[in-house]
Amino acid sequence: MKKLLIAVAVLALVCAAGTVQAKDWKVVRIGVEGAYPPFSSTTPDGKLEGFDIDIAKALGKAMGAEVKLVAQDWDGIIPALLARKYDAIIASMSITEERKKKVAFTNKYYNTPAKFVCKKGSMKDFTRDQVAAATAGKKIGVQRATIHDNFISDVGGKGVDIKRYATQDEAYMDLVAGRVDMLLADSVAIDSGFLKKPEGQAFQFIGPDLSEKKYFGEGAGIAIRKQDKDLVALFNKAIVQIRSDGTYKAIQDKYFNFNVYGE
Repeated sequence: MKKLLIAVAVLALVCAAGTVQAKDWKVVRIGVEGAYPPFSSTTPDGKLEGFDIDIAKALGKAMGAEVKLVAQDWDGIIPALLARKYDAIIASMSITEERKKKVAFTNKYYNTPAKFVCKKGSMKDFTRDQVAAATAGKKIGVQRATIHDNFISDVGGKGVDIKRYATQDEAYMDLVAGRVDMLLADSVAIDSGFLKKPEGQAFQFIGPDLSEKKYFGEGAGIAIRKQDKDLVALFNKAIVQIRSDGTYKAIQDKYFNFNVYGE
């Protein structure tokens, strides 16, 4: 009986310690992609920079936590979160119903539409209702395992040939090389990461702004393990704080000349 009581007491202490540790977010490890300019990119000397990176640091400061950034390829970014490689993902991840089955999300921290891009003069403009006809038989590039991949896989026209890439930069290179007819990605990422660069001067947006909740979710949020509800609450509070104290706008204005948060 005495041994049993000791065992129960030890178990209680372990559980209590675990509970305290789970709520002690003095250090928060954040998974980032580092290959999605202007939201995140990696400099030649290995430094991470971009809107997502600055937002991650600002949120950590608002929470009173030390932020440790962990670069991770997009394909494995959710599995690595679930495997506890880091505690949260700040990588322009759209809040979708499919992803909610695996992870919890904070409220959005920005929301921008998706858009197609093609070579100037290569095809006629089209509406949302004409997407299937416009993409039929075309080679369309997307970053693998994204909302854009899901959209074109579902609504692409007859004979559409979807080319999937590990990074957005790889997709841009194939568009320039003529190996795909169009790309589909976040409009801001395309504009800042491609169209405004020398290699993007011969290309243009085409088609409608795409923001249907069914495919594109509720905006970009911070993904967190479902059991870490306290961390979700801390991030949500921090998002409100940086938006109210001017920090968010200062970061936004560093990268964009419009309201990236959306409505």
